[in-house]
Amino acid sequence: MRLDQIERLKALSEGLADVVLDEANPKNWPGTGKTLAELTRDERGDRHWCKKNAAATMTLLVKVMSITGHVQGGTLPGGTTEEDLDAMQDKAEREATALLERAQAGVHVH
Repeated sequence: MRLDQIERLKALSEGLADVVLDEANPKNWPGTGKTLAELTRDERGDRHWCKKNAAATMTLLVKVMSITGHVQGGTLPGGTTEEDLDAMQDKAEREATALLERAQAGVHVH
């Protein structure tokens, strides 16, 4: 990967982080302040969509950060297979989902 591409990915990760902070904030979801019983069917559906979208954006951010982190940290260890890379990606996605769930629950994520 070229240096200019890495720099563009780093800039992209900053923008994605801003989007994640907006999308993962429950105050920005439809039906804020209502109990579950008070939500309309459309509000429940829209709220669910907002959560899924936030999770997808978080996953994208983690993937971009993973790419720039590997480049910053050097090359992958010799003998790294495609299965290893898939496992790393799966792990990053699980970590991103866990972070998002903790953020939604109001738990400090750091």
